[in-house]
Amino acid sequence: MYLGFQSIEELEDALRTQPESFWLERGEKRALELFHAAAERVPAYKDFLAKNTIDHTKIQTMPDFKSVPTVDKNNYIGAYSREQLCWDGKFKESQWTISATSGSTGEPFYFPRNNTQILQYALTAELFLRSNFDVANKSTLYIIGFPMGVWIGGVFSYQAVHTVVGRSKCPLSIITPGINKAEILKAVQNLGKEFDQIIIGSYGPFLKDVVDDGLNKGVNWNDYKLGVIFAAEGFSEEFRDYIVEKMGLANEYKDTLNIYGTVDLGTMAHETPLSVLIRRLAVNNKDLFSELFGDIFKLPTLTQFIPEMFYFEDVGDDLICTADSGYPLVRYDLKDHGGVIKLEDVKKKVTASGVDLKDVCAKGNINSTLWNLPFVHVYERSDFSVSFFAFQVYPETVRKAIQDPSIAESITGKFTMMVKYDEQKNQYLEINVELKQNITETDLIKELVRDLVMNRLLQESSEYRKTTEEFPGKTIPKIVFWPYEDPTYFRPGTKQKWVSKG
Repeated sequence: MYLGFQSIEELEDALRTQPESFWLERGEKRALELFHAAAERVPAYKDFLAKNTIDHTKIQTMPDFKSVPTVDKNNYIGAYSREQLCWDGKFKESQWTISATSGSTGEPFYFPRNNTQILQYALTAELFLRSNFDVANKSTLYIIGFPMGVWIGGVFSYQAVHTVVGRSKCPLSIITPGINKAEILKAVQNLGKEFDQIIIGSYGPFLKDVVDDGLNKGVNWNDYKLGVIFAAEGFSEEFRDYIVEKMGLANEYKDTLNIYGTVDLGTMAHETPLSVLIRRLAVNNKDLFSELFGDIFKLPTLTQFIPEMFYFEDVGDDLICTADSGYPLVRYDLKDHGGVIKLEDVKKKVTASGVDLKDVCAKGNINSTLWNLPFVHVYERSDFSVSFFAFQVYPETVRKAIQDPSIAESITGKFTMMVKYDEQKNQYLEINVELKQNITETDLIKELVRDLVMNRLLQESSEYRKTTEEFPGKTIPKIVFWPYEDPTYFRPGTKQKWVSKG
């Protein structure tokens, strides 16, 4: 239950005291064990290895392991039946909770999970709930504001936190309004004072709607001790600052946490107070940013992970993960871009940038939360972008502009972008933007949004700068405003679609 440790307290102590090498070695050992087990007991993987002339008995070291071909949705999950993808070919005989991908990149895939995956997430959840939010000592209401349908977020969160409640002595309670803003606000107002603290789990853009709607309806967020758990997508540090300010959060490092997960594998990694601190340092230090993340303008989500549960590798800019999911997946290509960084390397790079890490951790009041775990960072997927003048425009770049504090009182921060063609078949970039409730569009707001988007694109995209020089006037984005919660692009109750291909 606790990775071989006798209690959650013993595991917490090990995370703080055992060196990073201890966790990496355990992760490598577990990855090899899972590989050999899957080669023998998963019909699809046995066939996949045979087709690639891999004799699993000859794979004995990590260099051997890293030579094994990767699997993905196309060459593996979509190429075999559900029975073949499961342990011992048993799908019908097993007990599953099934979730689907959002279908953002095509037809949805269905992924089963069983109690093993629930216990994996429960362990992760119990660790961060104790470390970040001290739920062992504070009566806590966890409001699950993730979608409760076929998607993984809401139901999986409920299953995991409910498991924590059932096996721990933490004074932890759950309410599950899902993505119903009115019910979330009612829960806060009617139940909030009964608990020492409230944690709200939600997608970033949806939580911002909840916060803003609450302020419009007279909710004083400062009346409550609050924490926030995000998931599903990245956000800027300006967005974090907005949430911290509007909700009156006491500590930006401990009171906000973003989860890196997929429906394929579940919750794989998450922000820790240390990762948030380092990310914020990097945002304000270009040299440190480059040292940590390379030559990219996209702001990655920076998380820590337990290698024994989810073994990450980076191959070029691609993230690969090995884990015992509903479909056991070995060297699975997540189709996410990012990288793996050792804790010791991060510490060296931060120190080289002139920052005393011990000092800033002490000032941030996060010393008791420091874990000796490696980092994985992830940024925009290549299929979540639009092609404009033969180069890619990523939502992350536009998001930074749309969520600028200077226009925060006029727009929600949500948008959908696409490439369209005029009557002369000239392409143009259209960005559909949601206005806040009771806000009417004006030429001034439109001009502000357009200029912010253009300035951000000019700053972050050399291709955009060059194209703008060669074709002045052709790269000016068209800003289209929509009323609050207009169903065309901003239907309430659904995950925001940042990119439209048609």
